[in-house]
Amino acid sequence: MKAGRLDYLWLKWRAITCLVFGRTRLAQGCFDAMLARWPDDTYALASRAHLLTQAGETARALADSERLIALRPDDARAWFNHGYMLEASGQWEAALAAFQRSTQLSPQLDRAWYGQGLVLIRLQRFDEAVVALKKNTELQPMSPHGWYQLARVHVDRQAPEEAVKIIRHLRGFEPKVAAQLERETGLLAEKAAL
Repeated sequence: MKAGRLDYLWLKWRAITCLVFGRTRLAQGCFDAMLARWPDDTYALASRAHLLTQAGETARALADSERLIALRPDDARAWFNHGYMLEASGQWEAALAAFQRSTQLSPQLDRAWYGQGLVLIRLQRFDEAVVALKKNTELQPMSPHGWYQLARVHVDRQAPEEAVKIIRHLRGFEPKVAAQLERETGLLAEKAAL
């Protein structure tokens, strides 16, 4: 085995060990060293971007993420992560494009549909948000997050009857979320059914 490969494996193992013990700065130093030596390493780029995002260093994280998607333009998860970072930095249109690219590459990536829905809500494109959130709930029917946002969008679209249907549906597996929606929207699913 070549010395360069051993160096790479050592740095990777060290970074993972640091992360296990919560030593994120040391792990970031390992990723910095990896990228200084192997600037196109997608594992190190993705890992450092994640750590930088957690540390609130958005500009640096986005730079790593942009490099990553340039190296792996057909990686749906890389596009999803890029969209997440763009959304967190308030770059709604760019985030939407990244989430859309992610769902084009992997239509089953439920988190990308959810992210797309959230960005569309921010952009007040409610009809499009409904489509994205419905796809998310098809892919993750037992997760309350997509259902919750979908109900809120229906209220914003002046379609309370659709929100009430979702509240009733949520009562079957997430009664706390259903009760929260009732409080927040003022819609009572039982009264609306009468």
